[in-house]
Amino acid sequence: MIRGGDIAKGTCLLQKGQPYLVVEREFHNPGKGTAIARIKMKSIKDGSVLSLTIPTQQEVEDAEVAVVTCQYQYADQDNYHFMDNESYEQHEVPIAEMEDKKFYLQEGSSYELTIWEGAVIDIKIPYKVVFTVAESENYVKGDTVSGATKPVTTETGLTVRVPLFIKQGEKILVNTETNEYVERVNS
Repeated sequence: MIRGGDIAKGTCLLQKGQPYLVVEREFHNPGKGTAIARIKMKSIKDGSVLSLTIPTQQEVEDAEVAVVTCQYQYADQDNYHFMDNESYEQHEVPIAEMEDKKFYLQEGSSYELTIWEGAVIDIKIPYKVVFTVAESENYVKGDTVSGATKPVTTETGLTVRVPLFIKQGEKILVNTETNEYVERVNS
């Protein structure tokens, strides 16, 4: 249990039987009455947002989550397979629960897994990731309209719009929140 006044950004709370991450918190102390904490939380499992107003002396249930760094090994038909970097423990994550992560997982790369009640509930994808262009159409010299782009496919199957000069086999940096090209990466 944690008091409303002790809730900080990044705290995990249990609401409606699910763990929520506090993304915003604001304290309000009116001239009369009890001080309150206004918090905005995001569900770690499904991304839904919940806003609450809690008196600072009231206790709420905090969620016991563990964050471990694991190396992505491979995916089979049903699961993603990870190995804990410290304990070498294996973690299986059902693909059906986190299908939106499949284009960002690269074999051999490390990711933070959020574990709650023995099950992985989230895979934290870095804000920017380097990908190799697997498929790209060549452009014709003279197709240099200002800001022109073309679609390319990365080694994980992600489709990204890039400038015309990007060729197959080159490495590009991609913003994983917007799926937008950031820059070409020189090896």
